[in-house]
Amino acid sequence: MAAIYSGIYLKLKSAKTSWEEKLKLAHFAWISHQCVLPNKEQVLLDWVSHALVSYYNKKPELEDEVVEKLWAYLDNVIHSRRLQNLLKSGKTIGLSFSIAQVINERLSEACSQKTQQNVGTVLSCSSGILSTPSLSIIYTAKCELLVDLLSKLSKLACQQLASDDAVGSQLFSVLQLTFTQYLLIQRQQTNPNRVFGQVTSHLLQPCLVLRHLLSVRSWTQADDNHVRQHLSREIRNQVETLLQAGLFQPELFSSYKEELLPEQELQEKKKGALKSLLLPVNTVQTKLGSGFCEPALHGAVVAGSVSLLYKLFLDSYCKAENHLVCFHMLSRLFGCLRLSGLQQGVREDTLSPADWSTDLLALEQLLNLVLSSDIYNVASDRIRHKEVQFGFYRKLAQMLMRHSQASIPAWFRCLKLLMSLNHLIVEPDLDDLVASAWIDARASEPRTNKPQEALINTMFQTYSKLRQFPRLFEVVLTVICWPAADELRLPVFSAGLTVKLRECLLELPPSQILDILCLFVEKCQTLIIPAVEGSADMALKLLSVSSVLHAFLFNMRSLDDVTPSPVVLRTQSLLAKMQKGVIQPLMELLQAPRGEEEKSDLWLRKASDSALLLVYTWVEVDTLFGVSCSKYVSPTAEIAGALTEPAARHWGISAFLPGVEEQCWERVVELADSFASTSKYCLELLTLQKMKMILVQTKADLQALQHAAAFILESGRSSLSRGESEPWDGDISAVSDLTYPTAHWHLVISNLTILLPYISLKDVEYIANVLLETLVLAKAQEAATDQEPSISIGKISLGLMHSSFLPEMKVLHCAFLTSLINQIARVLPTPARDSVDLPLQLLAAGNIPWHEEILAPCRPVDPLEEPSENKLLKDELSLSWKTLEKVAQCIVLLAKNDCPVILKESQLESCLGLLEIASLLKLDSLLPSDCTRCFLVLLSLLANTRASVSCSNLLLLKFLSTCFHLLRCLQAGRNANSVFKVFHASNVLEAVMTSQLTASKNFTDVLMVPVWAQYLQEVQAFLENFLQMIIERRQSVRLNLEKFMSFLVSCKPDVGAAKSKDSNAAAGQLLLMAFTTLCHVVTLYLQQLPEKKLQSADVLSALLEPVVLQMVRTVEHGLQSNTQNQPLPVAFIPSVTTLLKADLSHGVKKGWQKEPSGFLEQPRIKLYQKFYSQVLRELPCAGGNLQFLQCALQFLTVFCSVPELYPGKETAVMVVFAIKKLLTGRAITTQVIQSMETELTEVLVQLLGNCSAEEFYTIMRLVLQGLEMKNVWQQKAKEVLSAVTLTKLLLSCPLSGDKEKAFWFASPQIITALAMQTKEACQDQSLISTIVVPILETVAALLRQGEGVLLNPHHVALAFSILLTVPLDHLKTEDYRSVFLGVHEVLFSIVQCHPKKHKWLRL
Repeated sequence: MAAIYSGIYLKLKSAKTSWEEKLKLAHFAWISHQCVLPNKEQVLLDWVSHALVSYYNKKPELEDEVVEKLWAYLDNVIHSRRLQNLLKSGKTIGLSFSIAQVINERLSEACSQKTQQNVGTVLSCSSGILSTPSLSIIYTAKCELLVDLLSKLSKLACQQLASDDAVGSQLFSVLQLTFTQYLLIQRQQTNPNRVFGQVTSHLLQPCLVLRHLLSVRSWTQADDNHVRQHLSREIRNQVETLLQAGLFQPELFSSYKEELLPEQELQEKKKGALKSLLLPVNTVQTKLGSGFCEPALHGAVVAGSVSLLYKLFLDSYCKAENHLVCFHMLSRLFGCLRLSGLQQGVREDTLSPADWSTDLLALEQLLNLVLSSDIYNVASDRIRHKEVQFGFYRKLAQMLMRHSQASIPAWFRCLKLLMSLNHLIVEPDLDDLVASAWIDARASEPRTNKPQEALINTMFQTYSKLRQFPRLFEVVLTVICWPAADELRLPVFSAGLTVKLRECLLELPPSQILDILCLFVEKCQTLIIPAVEGSADMALKLLSVSSVLHAFLFNMRSLDDVTPSPVVLRTQSLLAKMQKGVIQPLMELLQAPRGEEEKSDLWLRKASDSALLLVYTWVEVDTLFGVSCSKYVSPTAEIAGALTEPAARHWGISAFLPGVEEQCWERVVELADSFASTSKYCLELLTLQKMKMILVQTKADLQALQHAAAFILESGRSSLSRGESEPWDGDISAVSDLTYPTAHWHLVISNLTILLPYISLKDVEYIANVLLETLVLAKAQEAATDQEPSISIGKISLGLMHSSFLPEMKVLHCAFLTSLINQIARVLPTPARDSVDLPLQLLAAGNIPWHEEILAPCRPVDPLEEPSENKLLKDELSLSWKTLEKVAQCIVLLAKNDCPVILKESQLESCLGLLEIASLLKLDSLLPSDCTRCFLVLLSLLANTRASVSCSNLLLLKFLSTCFHLLRCLQAGRNANSVFKVFHASNVLEAVMTSQLTASKNFTDVLMVPVWAQYLQEVQAFLENFLQMIIERRQSVRLNLEKFMSFLVSCKPDVGAAKSKDSNAAAGQLLLMAFTTLCHVVTLYLQQLPEKKLQSADVLSALLEPVVLQMVRTVEHGLQSNTQNQPLPVAFIPSVTTLLKADLSHGVKKGWQKEPSGFLEQPRIKLYQKFYSQVLRELPCAGGNLQFLQCALQFLTVFCSVPELYPGKETAVMVVFAIKKLLTGRAITTQVIQSMETELTEVLVQLLGNCSAEEFYTIMRLVLQGLEMKNVWQQKAKEVLSAVTLTKLLLSCPLSGDKEKAFWFASPQIITALAMQTKEACQDQSLISTIVVPILETVAALLRQGEGVLLNPHHVALAFSILLTVPLDHLKTEDYRSVFLGVHEVLFSIVQCHPKKHKWLRL
């Protein structure tokens, strides 16, 4: 045979053999053991390598298909297990260097053709070569080939990233491997100049483009996940490592220094001859400047690369003595940016907004590096280096301010960094900075607001520390007085800036603040006010100055009794000057008669805003100073007696602001009231201030208070009714037509406690209606502006609903409930709304005094009129309760007659939205009448409405669940029993169940949806609470329960088989749930009754028996309809559990002693046994169905408490076996186990408490089998988890006698097994959370329970050794937390429960 195949080599070399045959022979020779060529593997590799090299050297002409098959053959050989085994055995097999050249050429062709088709095989060959040490020598021995390969692969990767095609993993895996190989070779290079040349000549440009494209690519789901999450980050890191080691080696620093510091070069030349000078900076600059990529991409790549190169430079060379070199490197790298051209006179319009953005971002990163590395030392730069750095930064600042880019956040950040370096850099151009970056900047977007505020805050902090705050605001005032860049400037202080200003003002000396205020007041008095009439520009300047005065006066530290007298006197003088020199002239200007056309002028509106803002500011500050500082004498002191009742009853402006006549003020108010802006809002604030001042008088004028409150509400009524508003940032000077409704609503809601006692009931209803209207839209507004700091009407209303104040405002609470009911009534179909007898129309009737219950106790009663007043009050109260009784009768009648209102899906959605608003109310704090009203509304929606056929069942279930949830909230209130004033309890129950049974006929398609289970829970909770209320009231208990029971029994025909096509499984589950709830409530009550009340127990027991019988029939019917493979409906399990509890409770009351036949009929026992068998059968298959598991375990807990109920010869061991099987299921996780740990413990407590010693021994053997090492070796981690969990559960059960001895006798074996399991599991990171953490928890429990039992120190030492095997490195955050807690618990258990062994451990 050997002779037959020995001629294969000759055929491979022969030109007569076709290439197809050659390939077949080569493939056969490689895989066949019968081919005996000397050094066969090397021969075949040389043959295919020679064939490929010859083809690419243009010697033989081959078809493309043959070439591809040759590459495929080479790839198969390189990746074959045969070759790997031979290399591992020590055999020497290699490739020629020429194949590396061919691979590089093939990749180069792919780059030039810009197509990556048919290069997959070449990439696979490269990967195999590089990952095999004996083959990779063809690259590692010739570094030039590896550099060339890396360059070609980088270009290929750039092409793939720049295209719209999905990114695959093959190319990037090979690229990452090539980087790894090159970095190893790079570290071994001894000539740094050679490495520098390699990197700059071949790798710098492709690597920078590659890094940029990896950083900016918008990854999609189509892209390979491994590339997106891991390889992209790894390759970026490798690029940085390559550049750092290639460009910035320590040996190259002298070259950088010589190039960057020419004077240093001269000094060195004097000392000795220089080596050949390398120009590294110039080389890098040249490479960055040349067009190495697409022109559209070049600028962005350079901008992103400049900051990276500077960071790497600083990482390598940044030391205190090298700071000047680092600075010069900064200036040279900055020269690579397009921004640098602006300093040489390049036109600004050559840069697009995108160019500005990328270059400013690069400049920001450069300046950040300068600041963080402390490159710029002001003193050293000035003394030793002739301010070379300062000059550079000054030019930068001038360039930035000359070319303002307020729409780009990085522009603000660059200026902030320059100011942080040295405020003198921007000081000469401070006015330009204030103008372009603050006063005239149009930075209204959130992304530019924050950096702008950060820059201005830096200015505040800097000039505050320098104690030059007046200097800064002198410039601010100068800029404000410049001609405005735009027609309407933005407010000087945003909400965020106001906070920053406040922080500075609290630290400043009062004298500086007063200097600033005096400066602004003087400028107003002398320059602005004389020229404001008719000038919109001056009016805008006046408003800006007024807002600054307001911001300073409202945020400065208040005067108090420890304030120095000179400061107090100066403040008095300032306020007097402000009143006489600014406010009074403005009042005189505004009082002049104006035509309708003139009233629309911008200057008049802004002058009015300024005037009212200053008046409000003056009044508020003057009042505050008068209260807080006894030394302060207000200018109003001259008319100290002016604040009298007549003055307060009228507007009385002279009582608050001297020098302004009433007639003049009325004209100003009339003018200001016509503008929905700052002036109108300030009028409301002044009116509110008036109310506060009247309220502090000895005898408040009620009429004046009522007029003032009505004025505030009336001011914003028309604006609110339009429904057009925008969010407001809280700045008074920024109130406009669209933000005024928000500001007005904020004022009303914020001051409800002041306004509410003095407004009419009509106004209360108005507030309630607006509150509801805004809440309907609040969710959409909240979703849209949730991240915005601004105030919106929706947020204000939601804030009130969530506050604890609303329930205290009982009148508003009542009015809001009326408005809500009215709105629900409007949602109903049009024909139904025309009927005045419908419940909702009656409940929202405007002629019923629903509020009388609230207002009556507050009214003073004249003794002479007491009888008639009392009679009227009783009549009004009785009218409301009569109406409620009528509504209740109407609801019951409509339910009995089956006359529902049909709701469309849109109406159902509207009702659901209103109910969600109702859930925001504190329903448990409602007064009796309101509680009853709310109950009737919900009952009417449940009993008297029905969804149309086209409605979504999921939506209907959510609607019904919400109704029941709200009913439960009402039941939790202190006035829940008030419902029984208008209802018989049984009528409520019948109406609810009738409507739900009717509605459930359409629910057959949603029985497996979680919403259905939630709905059942809500109905059950309502029924349970309501039945408990009936029993606890002890009024007509038997009558109500008998009627409800009779009703449920009468519903029996509606319950069919679950599998029948004509059946109604939903109604069956609903009815069974009602039976279960009734049975559960009565059983629970029977168990809690004391022995003295056995008569009541007998009554309820008699009621319970027919319920139990009916439940038995229903359950049996359901079980019979279930096929062998059909899972049990979850609703059945609690029913059978309740049924069994009822039987057991009944037996205990009758004196039964452990004999089921003493009170249970044989069919009943068979029912429970059949159910038990099915539960046990389904338990292991339940997976992660937590609801089923919890219900099933609760049933087993009750069933196992009576061992005599076990069918046949079954014992507790069968239950434990089923639980063990459950715990080994795929869907069972540690989280699922934690969720049902309580139920599992309760089952085991019953099992172990009632089982025999022999059964317990069997259970222990089951546990120990699960802890055997073969399970983890066979990768049966779930077997181990189940055994560990059972061990932990056993420790939670009370054991005694032989069972306790048996457990602790096995404890050393358990500890040893746990230690060995931990050691094995720690080798697999995925088992840390699933095995190791549960073992730690079990060991901690074992040590705690073993206090006084585990006497051998070796056992404690063995438990301690478990901790030593647990890894704490490279863990996920969540795993680390769990492991830490587990280790802590074990250590704590050792220290607390085994102190003597703890000492032994230290020895």
